[in-house]
Amino acid sequence: MAERLVTDVLNKPDSQLEATLRPSAFTEFTGQAKVRERLEIAVEAARRRKEPLDHLLLSGPPGLGKTTLANILAHAMGANLRPTSGPTIEKAGDLAGLLTNLEEGDVLFIDEIHRLQKTIEEYLYPAMEDFKLDIIIDQGPNARSVRLNLPRFTLIGATTRSGLLSAPLLTRFPMRERLDYYTAEQLRGIVIRSAGLLRVAIEPDGALEIARRSRGTPRIANNLLRRVRDFAEVRHDGRITRHVADQALAILEIDAHGLDQMDKRILESVITKFGGGPVGVNSLAVAVGEEPDTIEEVYEPYLIMEGYLQRTPQGRIATELGYQRLGLKFISGSAPRQTGLL
Repeated sequence: MAERLVTDVLNKPDSQLEATLRPSAFTEFTGQAKVRERLEIAVEAARRRKEPLDHLLLSGPPGLGKTTLANILAHAMGANLRPTSGPTIEKAGDLAGLLTNLEEGDVLFIDEIHRLQKTIEEYLYPAMEDFKLDIIIDQGPNARSVRLNLPRFTLIGATTRSGLLSAPLLTRFPMRERLDYYTAEQLRGIVIRSAGLLRVAIEPDGALEIARRSRGTPRIANNLLRRVRDFAEVRHDGRITRHVADQALAILEIDAHGLDQMDKRILESVITKFGGGPVGVNSLAVAVGEEPDTIEEVYEPYLIMEGYLQRTPQGRIATELGYQRLGLKFISGSAPRQTGLL
């Protein structure tokens, strides 16, 4: 069985590997210990009562395992997972089609649920609370409302920006869990597991070097593992050591602190173009050539967590540590001076 699993993984194109490397059970899921424990209890209680799992909202930065947990929960409940995303549900008919095709106990997973249109949200309220769907047939004087009974299902929503969810929708999730960034040790375990599935020879120090530069994110760790694997196979004997990982990550321009070129460009723009801040995200996005949403959801959380940026009501401000990371001396009230790269 294990041999077949590994063979299946190796035969898949690189774009499909991320889904294959995802754990399928709680016992394989690393990190988020408190969240995992609460969800395991909820699953066991629902199974004993022979009821669907309560609706659940998973929030947190991208790549921390929200989709993976949705898959694990559906598997643990013995249910089918029906995945979709907020932007793809453009009209009420799209949502009605999804809901009416569900079977008893199914798990409907809506990624980026904060991007649902507000008018569509309103159709979700009776579906989540009473498992009923109110739809309007015809238009004008002939319009009439029809109520459809839905099978009991579980809605799992995933969001990177829970603050954008309306209060009525937010309060209809009995369970709300937030995922946090992983430690380097937790990520090392994930890298070693993934390397085993990919049949990549890796030393613990090599796995730790990849983990340290993965911004606390499993998705990034697995992506870096694949790139380091390529380097190890082409430039070395295929085995990933700390030295090999360091060389590969240098080529990828990811420094020892996990900062990539866009991270440094953001910091450099705040400091050199905007005098250290404050600067609004829209102005910053134009300066670095990136979308404001991408800066807010992908890059900014890590820079803030590591203490390189501060978010204030007036805008983003570079911290003293941010200056130091770029080799600039922080002098309050004066322009930055180059002191050599760190």
